[in-house]
Amino acid sequence: MLTTAPLVLALAAAGTASPVPRISIDVKDAHVIDVVRLLAEVGGFQIVADAGLSCTLTLALKDVEWPTVLDLALRSCGLAEEHDGNVVRVAPAARLLAETAERRQLDEARRLARPLRTEVHRLSYARAADLAPLLRKFLSARGSVEFDARTNTLFVTDVAP
Repeated sequence: MLTTAPLVLALAAAGTASPVPRISIDVKDAHVIDVVRLLAEVGGFQIVADAGLSCTLTLALKDVEWPTVLDLALRSCGLAEEHDGNVVRVAPAARLLAETAERRQLDEARRLARPLRTEVHRLSYARAADLAPLLRKFLSARGSVEFDARTNTLFVTDVAP
């Protein structure tokens, strides 16, 4: 299993209060991917590791829940995990943060690219001139609010939901 260092791994005694298996692990100069692969077997998940990950770990832990061990091992190497169902991707934390920001920007761009829709609201108990500035706060960058004071009507234009 681990070829770079001696390993002692023991599952905690059955019948513990925690539903998450607890492990004891003792490795010296083990590659982080080997440790993650071991934890994947214990935790029952699959891994995808980004290319070029190189970090060695020395761990001496007794009776610790495996997710805690995974988190500590990854943070020690400046790595992070991303879950997609039963698959865990391991990559540098900065790369995952950048990808998350890019995904958000793409989602926002897609949302703003939708067609515009205009709704007309004739008001009875409020003045359109007073409500228009309040409504602008809730619109997207492409949205607009116009009003006709004579008919007390709001014209709200924004991206379609």
